[in-house]
Amino acid sequence: MKRAASPTPPIAFSSPESLLDWIRPRLPADAIASWGATPGTKSLRNLWLEICKGEASLLLLPHSQTETKGEEDDASTLLRVVNVATLRIRNPRGAVLVESHQLLSDGAVRYRHRILSEKMMPGEPVEEAVARAVREELGKDAVRILPGSYQMRVEEKASVSYPGLPARYVVHSVDAEVDGLPEEGEFSTEEKGEEFEATEKAIFVRRHFWKWVADDGNIQ
Repeated sequence: MKRAASPTPPIAFSSPESLLDWIRPRLPADAIASWGATPGTKSLRNLWLEICKGEASLLLLPHSQTETKGEEDDASTLLRVVNVATLRIRNPRGAVLVESHQLLSDGAVRYRHRILSEKMMPGEPVEEAVARAVREELGKDAVRILPGSYQMRVEEKASVSYPGLPARYVVHSVDAEVDGLPEEGEFSTEEKGEEFEATEKAIFVRRHFWKWVADDGNIQ
């Protein structure tokens, strides 16, 4: 199995305010204003906590790696970089478990239709990240990663949590078996891993909603 890549180089911020001062000239003001205000998004404080905990880093790409021409455009060079562990779980009939939506602490509902995923800590082995994801989001301890199922891919796309902030996701995916889950229908679980976000008055997930769907080969 692989370990998460270390951020290069990490940029530290002493407070959410210092982070805001740094990103304000690099992103559109209306994009930043939408964080935590638009339902389903996270706040600037959430981003600061991600960086402090090592779950995410901010990277400034050299201008030679962008298509920017003429006047310098800092917004085009800023990336949120996240290593993510994803877990494909099947029931006995071959259906895949996906998270249909989440209930957030501010009462908003965020729709997902994704398999179980978890942001990884710096240098964290995939096995540990997968076990943590199952424990915190499904409330289970028994997980077995299927041999030979590990794959890695890199995705660059707009961030759903932070509109206007481009993101690079280094995705470490495995197939696995988890004991004790309902084998049919829909169910929900309580989030058990975001106590720190709650203490810091950031937006966090309260509850996860799951369902089994036919595996069409495109579920990620």
